[in-house]
Amino acid sequence: MTRAGRPRRGGMRQVAQLAGVSVSTVANVLNNPRLVAADTRRRVQEVMTEVGFVRSGPARQLRGLPSQLVGVVTLDQGNPFYAVLNRGIEDGLADAGCVTLTCSTDVRPETEARVLRLLEEQAVRGILITPNSPDVGGILDVSRRGTPVVLVDGPEDCDSVCSVTIDHRLGGQLVAAHLIALGHRRLAYVRTAVEAVPAIDRLDGFRAALRTAGLDPATALVEVRTSPAARLVEDADRIVDELLDRADPPTAIACANDLAAVGVIRGLVRRGRRVPGDVSVVGYDDLDFAALLHPALTSVRTPVRELGRAAARMLLDEGGDDHHHAEVRFEPTLAVRDSTGPP
Repeated sequence: MTRAGRPRRGGMRQVAQLAGVSVSTVANVLNNPRLVAADTRRRVQEVMTEVGFVRSGPARQLRGLPSQLVGVVTLDQGNPFYAVLNRGIEDGLADAGCVTLTCSTDVRPETEARVLRLLEEQAVRGILITPNSPDVGGILDVSRRGTPVVLVDGPEDCDSVCSVTIDHRLGGQLVAAHLIALGHRRLAYVRTAVEAVPAIDRLDGFRAALRTAGLDPATALVEVRTSPAARLVEDADRIVDELLDRADPPTAIACANDLAAVGVIRGLVRRGRRVPGDVSVVGYDDLDFAALLHPALTSVRTPVRELGRAAARMLLDEGGDDHHHAEVRFEPTLAVRDSTGPP
């Protein structure tokens, strides 16, 4: 026992001695198990369990083997969107035996810089990151220092690193075009307090679709933003009062994501408004619960899990001799359900 009262873990030499094999055989059990006979492999593994052997990540890297730890940096782990994204990333990393170390930045530049520094210090295999802003200079510095980086939902045309994106401008256009086609001319857009490149692109696409239809965003669209200090669903509920108390209340409300749409629908029901009879509501991301709401939520469907898988595969390919940086872009679609109708 150590002075702290904990049992001391056995090392590779102890495992080799107790199993009656060489240290290189123990190493093969860990790294190339197919090279070791089944009976020998089983005996070594049993001894590892008996002595509490845990392989050393730093020692593994000193032998030139890649880390099995991948950093994932997102804007807000409290958003279910990122939970789905992370599942896709885990899918893509599974065959390589990698696990993720996940962090949030809350769209704070100082937090992003600190997290990137810590991940570099841990010598992670690579970093998958949703940038805070179009300025990715600090992220590119990490790549130049030797840590592979893949941008997830970052700015377009960044050819210094690999990136996977969703065409969020198209997503915003799909929402606005759908509402305009239904006959809506007074629209609202609920923005979230945490906004980065994807959120900016969605709103740009929404405004562009209004202009294409001959509508002036300055008069046809009212934009409201949730509070940074409030919970998203509750604050979106509160925003409904602000919108309905206007002299010309909107007949349709588009939301930056599905969570905001939940709050908006709750607020409309609280005020005695029918959805979509009085006000139509559209979400974004089409998370699993969107189709289960009452009414079922019209939402922009984004291939979030596929986005994560593609990002993970790109990161694992970074070590190849013939690797070239590339951008993969997914297109969203609109899932039309019961929460939208004519004004």
